Amino acid sequence: MVTDIDYDGRVFRSVSNTDSGDVDQETRFHYHQRGRVVSGTYAGGGVRDGVLIGVVDDDGSLDLRYAHVAADGRLMTGRCDTALQVLPDGRYRLHETWEWTGGGQGSGVSVVEEVPADST
Repeated sequence: MVTDIDYDGRVFRSVSNTDSGDVDQETRFHYHQRGRVVSGTYAGGGVRDGVLIGVVDDDGSLDLRYAHVAADGRLMTGRCDTALQVLPDGRYRLHETWEWTGGGQGSGVSVVEEVPADST
């Protein structure tokens, strides 16, 4: 059973990323959730347009796959394991371990954090 963790309608921004990643502080992620399925879109900074899809576990962790067109026109794909941290103010911070599966090589770690509702 899914807990009260709900990604639907949340907007995230990058806080940190490994140099080999395309996501930067200008990238915005828009998440949606229906049951255990989480999906989203993202764009900005090093990403022209991207999509993600995955599943959420009872503890809020995510198993995601993503694809995007980078700012330089490269088509990139990858996978990401994400651990959820709920901040004292209720916002979500996501600790991600990712790896390229197409278009690039290598792996990395990143952190994205929910944008406060009054600044979206």
